[in-house]
Amino acid sequence: MWGRRFRLLPTPLSFRFFHGFKFFHRPLRFLAILVNGLLYAAQINPEPASFRIAVDVNLVVLPIAVHDRQGRYASDLHEQDFDVFEDRVAQRIKLFRHEDIPVIAGLLIDHSGSMRTKLAQVTAGARAFVQFSNPQDQMFVVNFNEKVSLGLPEGIPFSADANQLGWAIWKAPAQGQTALYDAMIESLQRLQTGSRDKKVLIVISDGADNASAHRLAQVLERAEQSGAIIYTVGLFDPDDQDANPKVLSHLAKATGGEAFFPRQLSAVVEICESIAHDIRNQYTIGYLSDAARNGAFRTVRVVARAPGQGKLVVRTRAGYIARAPPLIEKGGDSK
Repeated sequence: MWGRRFRLLPTPLSFRFFHGFKFFHRPLRFLAILVNGLLYAAQINPEPASFRIAVDVNLVVLPIAVHDRQGRYASDLHEQDFDVFEDRVAQRIKLFRHEDIPVIAGLLIDHSGSMRTKLAQVTAGARAFVQFSNPQDQMFVVNFNEKVSLGLPEGIPFSADANQLGWAIWKAPAQGQTALYDAMIESLQRLQTGSRDKKVLIVISDGADNASAHRLAQVLERAEQSGAIIYTVGLFDPDDQDANPKVLSHLAKATGGEAFFPRQLSAVVEICESIAHDIRNQYTIGYLSDAARNGAFRTVRVVARAPGQGKLVVRTRAGYIARAPPLIEKGGDSK
């Protein structure tokens, strides 16, 4: 920095006008130097890079989790260690990041009657998730039985306080049936109100949906449009007639998340901690797709390899729907 020459920009006309007047000359010359110095400093000290991802209309962005066979994170991979395929055709990577990016995360907690004895452990798990997450995350709580409600107090859209979020779960009574799909639609809409590009939902439920107005297909479509990653934790009793682990597995697999089905309720805390670690250790990969925007589903596969690491397991979303960009009327704006 100090070895570079400090070159003044051309002096503006207003400064040259007073060049012959001693009274004005020195102060204005000093001001010119000061202005040039500020401009120079701005050039060599740019604003810190934000966490936002500039998205081209054809840019497909994928969250990538990579583990070895022992389940450990492969955290030292580079762009050249990945191959991306869309409909079995190799793609050229245009975006590659491996950073702890702040997220907006929704905690969806089942409050149907059968969850009454499980809420204490679920609340402890939610607190653990918050404690092990990025302090800059934006989080909210959605409680649901046959009705859907926001857990945080009115006027507080998001929080990163473990106690506040835990209370938002614990205070709601556990009774009634389960409107899982309605809760997910509400949560996916709420994800759009935050200021974080990366979006995550954590669903903790003990049974299949039996009270929603929406359907699974609508949830999957909305999740794909939002780019949200969905993690699910199924807490099923042995004699639970409503249990449907396939739905929770499908939601997670389609979006690049993971489904958990603990045998012991006490495992919920450890699972929530592992989800927080998973989110913070992901790669972000993007490529420009030249696929026709005809509404067809495009499958995506990512392969990772690195010398000395053995077989690596990659988890990402299953694909995306190639939609046409929204039309903008002539003479109007894009708002």
